[in-house]
Amino acid sequence: MANTVIIGAQWGDEGKGKIVDMLSAESQVIVRFQGGNNAGHTIVVNGEQTILHLIPSGILHKNTLCLIGNGVVLDPEVFLSEIDALAKSGVEVSPARLGISRKTHLIMPYHKIMDQAREAARSKGTKIGTTGRGIGPCYEDKAMRAGLRAGDLVDPDLVRAKVARALEEKNILLRDLYKVDPVDPEAVAKGLLALAPRLIPYLTDVEEHVAQAMKAGRNVLFEGAQGCHLDIDHGTYPFVTSSSTVSANAASGSGVGPNTLHRIVGIVKAYTTRVGSGPFPTELEDETGEILRKNGHEFGATTGRPRRCGWFDAVILRESVRLNGLTDVALTKLDVLRGLPVLRICNGYSYEGRTLDYPPQGEGSLGKVTPVYEEMPGFDDDISACKSYADLPEKVRAYVNRLETIIGVHISIVSVGPDREQTIVR
Repeated sequence: MANTVIIGAQWGDEGKGKIVDMLSAESQVIVRFQGGNNAGHTIVVNGEQTILHLIPSGILHKNTLCLIGNGVVLDPEVFLSEIDALAKSGVEVSPARLGISRKTHLIMPYHKIMDQAREAARSKGTKIGTTGRGIGPCYEDKAMRAGLRAGDLVDPDLVRAKVARALEEKNILLRDLYKVDPVDPEAVAKGLLALAPRLIPYLTDVEEHVAQAMKAGRNVLFEGAQGCHLDIDHGTYPFVTSSSTVSANAASGSGVGPNTLHRIVGIVKAYTTRVGSGPFPTELEDETGEILRKNGHEFGATTGRPRRCGWFDAVILRESVRLNGLTDVALTKLDVLRGLPVLRICNGYSYEGRTLDYPPQGEGSLGKVTPVYEEMPGFDDDISACKSYADLPEKVRAYVNRLETIIGVHISIVSVGPDREQTIVR
């Protein structure tokens, strides 16, 4: 038995969907443990693209059990629309192979309204770059002990009472602070309860499924969303998400003990991207950045927003290794670097007269560093058809080997294209 955690080791959008899909072939149970539909995982199989926001990426493999853990916040409408889209394409999405923890919190319409109203009210320079999908306000209600959980759907009276209680405060804020029309609690409860008959069959005890799978010696894969530098505690606060994205949350977000996690794989792009606001030391606001964006199709799977692009940041990666206890790394989008004459790697920061090999921890301090670069020759070869590491040109292998050396963790997987088959296992 080998239980594996997959996390994004940068600021998200590293290509986790493809790697989860690949490793799902070796797993029998796949658990999504945090985040909501503010993240999108793109999977390409035989040229056909599938984008998932909530349902674990392992759903495309037959005979897998896919579970949504208690650490996730779930938008019922998005979940059902994903089910319908997958079913239409011939993927089985019955409750026999897909389940939701009864402890999973539900994103309500008023969460989305609050999210969008708050972001609109922020002045330029203070905007977080939220997707407006209600993620933060839902986690906020969870922390306030005022949230609706998936298991509440079986009790209509409880749903109505919780919605009414939540809107007592929120309607005052919407009306008096944000100048937005208040929300009718009865209409919200009625809308949710209309979806309940389709959602209730998916409710299950996720932790018990995982425990039984482990007891039987089956492999369990824990799927994270976004990237560890968007973590609510350890990320570039306040420009972060609202959940814990680091590997340790795979345990609490799924209901298992940390001693059950054996392998922790960090997904890393061969360069760096970021969506939304926040510091980004290696950002390229020039032609090279535009080349990376164009060649890498760097537009958000969830929002369609163009991603900010920059050189590989080894300082950030070393912090990811420390935060997550990475056992190995999957390097994605190596093919996107083709055609660049020089590849630059940030291996240190100049900060307040010192050179650091780790990121400064004070709020806003990452925005004040100057990257210290080393250079390597670029390559013009088309590597998309390479099937083994030995097939890669010498310059490409030299770049990968250098990254491996300076981050201090073995690069076990190299992706040379978007398709499932364009993956090299070392």
